[in-house]
Amino acid sequence: MGYTVAGATADGVDSESSSLLLATTSTITQNTKIPKDSFNLTYLIYFTLGAGYLLPWNAFITAVDYFSYLYPAASVDRIFASVYMVVGLFALLLIVAYAHKSDAFVRINVGLGLFVVSLLVVPVMDVAYIKGRTGLYDGFYVTVGAVALSGLADALVQGGVVGAAGELPERYMQAVVAGTAASGVLVSFLRIFTKAVYPQDVHGLRQSANLYFAVSIAFMVICIVLYNVAHRLPVIKYYNDLKIQAVNEEKEEKGSVTGALWRSTLLDIVGRVKWIGSGVLIIYVVTLAIFPGYITEDVYSNILKDWYAIVLITVYNVFDLVGKSLTAVYLLENSKVAIGASFGRLLFLPLFFGCLHGPEFFRTEIPVTLLTCLLGLTNGYLTSVLFIMAPKTVPLQHSEPAGIVIVLFLVVGLAIGSVVSWFWVI
Repeated sequence: MGYTVAGATADGVDSESSSLLLATTSTITQNTKIPKDSFNLTYLIYFTLGAGYLLPWNAFITAVDYFSYLYPAASVDRIFASVYMVVGLFALLLIVAYAHKSDAFVRINVGLGLFVVSLLVVPVMDVAYIKGRTGLYDGFYVTVGAVALSGLADALVQGGVVGAAGELPERYMQAVVAGTAASGVLVSFLRIFTKAVYPQDVHGLRQSANLYFAVSIAFMVICIVLYNVAHRLPVIKYYNDLKIQAVNEEKEEKGSVTGALWRSTLLDIVGRVKWIGSGVLIIYVVTLAIFPGYITEDVYSNILKDWYAIVLITVYNVFDLVGKSLTAVYLLENSKVAIGASFGRLLFLPLFFGCLHGPEFFRTEIPVTLLTCLLGLTNGYLTSVLFIMAPKTVPLQHSEPAGIVIVLFLVVGLAIGSVVSWFWVI
């Protein structure tokens, strides 16, 4: 079956391919009316899933004061970031290779379950073993194991959710991406609340962290419930039926997509999204080189003291959400501009370097905070633009693997960025 959208250029791909996709799907279904997303329920579910699959990552990196107290000799955030990203990268490589043999519904449910297990590790270990004592590095190694488990779960869930959103109209991809930013905001404000309510001593840190992880676990359970009812919604059933028709027509034309045919298809998908993927990759190399390691460990404030890192993380997450929400208002349609802007973010590296080693004014709270705002805003907006573009460059039946490939580019960027972040301390 020859989808017009598959031949669309990257420039203007969003508006043009969306209209072409709707025209094509209309033809396939003989002008069947597209179901209405009543009460925006489908949008809200994808928004919640987007928040859910980044919640464990945000949970671990935002509890910086708690983990730094327990393990003062460890570079907590940098170790967490490196382990999480590397495990996620290798898991995604396997998922991409065997995506045609695995079921996204199963992958996502398994991943959500692993998220719950990883989040349970911190409060259970605190109650049963750590009990507020510092320097018990056996506990740190177990926590790092939980972070690795979260990285595996992230690969399972994020690839599946982004792939599924890619099979739907672009507003649902925007919902997923905005949800990822909302996750960071939720976690940051929850951390500020618990830090403000509980006393800043051993008992206060334990109580606030345990409450924090408990709320995160409850949110993940909600995600599991929502995901397992989502496939029953009329909008999702409609587009799933379109995908099934497209897959069946491709089978009639080319045969089953296995072995050499799958490798050929996968190479074609990578070829179509490689420039968009390179933009995503460089976005996250820059972001992870700075956030969270630099933000939490390399800059200091005599005024805000241990609140400084939490405030900067919150500022970043809020502006990341603003950026990812802006695509609902204005969507940049020129892929060359979006990719160029992504590479332009490399300028953040010398600017943040100046905040460490530049003139005295640059090393104060105002420049660091302003740069952190811009880091979050550009990360959010450009990520949303490129994620919306990518699945629309391939035929409908290949939107899910295209989504997984884009996530792979993202995770490669995260892994490289987490390694680059160590250069601040060399």
